[in-house]
Amino acid sequence: MKKCVRMAAILVAAAALCSVVSAQNAKKDNIQIAGIYKALDQVWFQDTSSAAEKTALKLGAKKYLKIDARMNPDTYMSALENVIAQKVDGIIVCVPDQVLSRVTVEKCKAAGIPVIADDDALIENGKKLAPSFELDAFLVGKEMGQWLVDYVKTNKLVVDQASTGYLALTMLTVNSCVPRSEGSIAAWKAGMADSPKVATLTADYNGEAAKAFDVVAATITANPRIKTWFVTAPNDEGAQGATRALEQAGLDKKAVVVGLGGYLAKDEFKKSYSAFKASAYIDPVTDGETVATAMMNWIKNGKEAFAEYKQPGQDFGMYPLGAKMVTKENYRATMGKAAD
Repeated sequence: MKKCVRMAAILVAAAALCSVVSAQNAKKDNIQIAGIYKALDQVWFQDTSSAAEKTALKLGAKKYLKIDARMNPDTYMSALENVIAQKVDGIIVCVPDQVLSRVTVEKCKAAGIPVIADDDALIENGKKLAPSFELDAFLVGKEMGQWLVDYVKTNKLVVDQASTGYLALTMLTVNSCVPRSEGSIAAWKAGMADSPKVATLTADYNGEAAKAFDVVAATITANPRIKTWFVTAPNDEGAQGATRALEQAGLDKKAVVVGLGGYLAKDEFKKSYSAFKASAYIDPVTDGETVATAMMNWIKNGKEAFAEYKQPGQDFGMYPLGAKMVTKENYRATMGKAAD
């Protein structure tokens, strides 16, 4: 009798275990990932989110939800709470405001859902709160600034220092973008030390082309003595906005503008003339593929994303993404199909 009882208990336990395993396997076979992006009207986020979706589905996900936060914190929070309520298996985010980092991580942790930051880190007081995939920002900024210095010197564009200015567009509210501008400024100052009278200015914008147009137009108006402008921007939207402002002011023929991304620069390169001369090209496909692969590996195999990049004193490290400088002369060879 006791043997029968023990056997029954074993069978019940085995059945329960099988039920749990079956549920876990079913969950792995029905993976849903949400990608919440701060601005899906921008080409970069359109391309990287599409690459992430394609990769996740290829690796076995059943659904990839792409959501546009529209640069609005309230829209972002509503989207985050919605996908958590849907019990998605993983969330990839690019927050419209990094002030939302702590609440994002806490909500995902409470729900037991892994979260990865794409492009803009989830960060607080300089400490990263979750795994992130970001540009090696300062280095790329330096490459942009150095390219500008070399171009200006090679073409002898500083004719009169007093009427020449360098403008570094900045995004001070975006932690991942600040080093881009800092790197550009550092390279410019070091490379142009022999031209001390050339003005160095900064102007802050929110990452959108329209806002960049406004701040650059205002800067031009506030500095009427400057007739030759050199500009760097931490994304292509900034560079494009700056270019349009220079055109409106009739100052574009002497100007040189450098962006970051390549996705808008390629259209400028196709024109007979544009002051938008170069961009630090980042491959959005690599970005999307890398983040989606890391998320799927985390969900399916329990391997925390980018854990190998943890740094002392930080909870999480950064998996770095590089860039290549592209111009009218080399963009097709460098960008391949993305140049079309």
